[in-house]
Amino acid sequence: MLFSLLASALLLPASFAAPSRPLASDPLPVIIWHGLGDRFDNDGLADVADIIREVHPGTYVHIIGLASDGSSDQRASFFGNVTAQSDQVCASLSADPLLAASRGRVDALGFSQGGLFLRGLVQRCPGIAVRSLVTFGSPHNGIAALPACRPWDLLCKGAEGALQGNKWSDWVQGNVVPAQYYREVDEVTGLGGEEYLNRSGWLADLNNERDVKNGEYRARLANLENFVMYLFEEDTTVLPKETSWFADVNLTSGEVTPLKDRLLYTNDWLGLRTLDERGGLMYRTVEKAKHMQLSEALLRQAFGDFFGHENRKTALPKTAVSGESKWQHALFAGGDW
Repeated sequence: MLFSLLASALLLPASFAAPSRPLASDPLPVIIWHGLGDRFDNDGLADVADIIREVHPGTYVHIIGLASDGSSDQRASFFGNVTAQSDQVCASLSADPLLAASRGRVDALGFSQGGLFLRGLVQRCPGIAVRSLVTFGSPHNGIAALPACRPWDLLCKGAEGALQGNKWSDWVQGNVVPAQYYREVDEVTGLGGEEYLNRSGWLADLNNERDVKNGEYRARLANLENFVMYLFEEDTTVLPKETSWFADVNLTSGEVTPLKDRLLYTNDWLGLRTLDERGGLMYRTVEKAKHMQLSEALLRQAFGDFFGHENRKTALPKTAVSGESKWQHALFAGGDW
């Protein structure tokens, strides 16, 4: 699962540290959030930034990082307090003079967990105003388990051990990143389980699942022009894969409850129904693809459709949920998770 948070300041690869100041006439800046087990200096992320600038010349691309070196950035993506780190990302983005030309108006691209955390910024960060949020394989409805760790991946094994231990302890919920978006479902009610609702350190609040709802979350997410959710058809990394579309899955029966049949949607806890009725909520499938298998052609299509100048029209008609697209593709190197 791709995911990245910021510790104290946005520390970026040298190629992104001091770009020329964007003009008001330039395309909207793009912020990218990478994933768990990934690192800001991954060549794949630099390739993605290059593609964005080729599709929309003059785009300022801002890759969020956790530390000044890739190894520390990678470790920090596994362990940290999501709320505190997200607050620091918000403060750093809000103070970025290179975003000032667009008055904080940006497009956002999230790979796997990075998309979930970018949605957190949309809902919680007043210093930025996201136009298009595009997420690839992001666990918007949480995860039911971590995938099997590779034998040499000690960071992954550490996170896995914490989840297999006391996942609802205050320490785990405040320090182990994947635990903070782990979700259990009451299979009788179909809603979040009692321990999850009471003990979740992050996701239960972000998804407005508790009794007291945050109206600001609803208003800010509904204010997006485009929320585009890509699901990988053969994903076995994000579990269940349907979380990429906010769906619930009964782990006993395998029954899938799509977003439109959930109270989250019908009662509009997050503004998704409002966004959908306006034509701004889009479901897409990356066909015959495992997690993060992406082609350059697919990325160019997405960037062309949803990024670019402020006043450009979205290339696709906003026909709400029915507008799924499926593309054949080759592998695109984009990180481990």
